[in-house]
Amino acid sequence: MENLNKRKFAWLIKNFSSLPSDKLYSAPVLISGFYWDVFTYPKGYKGGDSLVVSLAVTDGQSLPSGWARYVKFRLTIVNQLSHELSIHRETGIWFDQKAPGWGLSGMLPFAKLHDKDGGFLVNDELKIVAELESLEVIGMLDESKDLLDKTSSSVRESIDANGFQVLPSQVEAVRGMFERHPDIALEFRAKNQHLRTACMNFLLSLSEMLPKSLEEFSNEDLMEADIALTYLKDVGFKVDWLEKSLDQVKRT
Repeated sequence: MENLNKRKFAWLIKNFSSLPSDKLYSAPVLISGFYWDVFTYPKGYKGGDSLVVSLAVTDGQSLPSGWARYVKFRLTIVNQLSHELSIHRETGIWFDQKAPGWGLSGMLPFAKLHDKDGGFLVNDELKIVAELESLEVIGMLDESKDLLDKTSSSVRESIDANGFQVLPSQVEAVRGMFERHPDIALEFRAKNQHLRTACMNFLLSLSEMLPKSLEEFSNEDLMEADIALTYLKDVGFKVDWLEKSLDQVKRT
């Protein structure tokens, strides 16, 4: 029986080199009760020198409030001469009304993409493959309860730290962050514990990343940090201190 929460689909973009710079969308595909699409910017995102490929819930901002999906996904830019040279990126993240789409930056430099012998553009056609699996659902619930049970064990093994269920190894970092920034989560309204944990993990990862020096970051890393900060602000975290850290990294 087909797993309706796990799908793979391909997007073939024709006449890629002559397309305008506007955002370009694939046809939507129904997965786990929602329609999903892949989108990209043929001429780069905000002047970037590499291709950004993103996954989004189609018209996610217009859906009824309260929905969320935790999705593991993998995006592939297919090398049509050798599949071994194809570019893959994968992650797992929450999609919701405030952040219905997520991009994977720096997947493929445009110089490499447009190399006539590179294998990514053949007959001026670019092929992107998306694989995604919806693991957890909040709001508009029409899937089996078994989906939620898959992640419940990780919450039972966690410890409460300032209202967030985190791993024992993360407790000290979370409590220290709240001591330094007591108002960080005053506007964060999510009630579901899985969503709260996912957002806190995201925040911890970013806070651990930014103290590094500029030499340890690529342009793609900095772009992803900007995207992450935007998401954290959108869901209600006060992260002005992280924005200052990122600005300092960029200036050094």
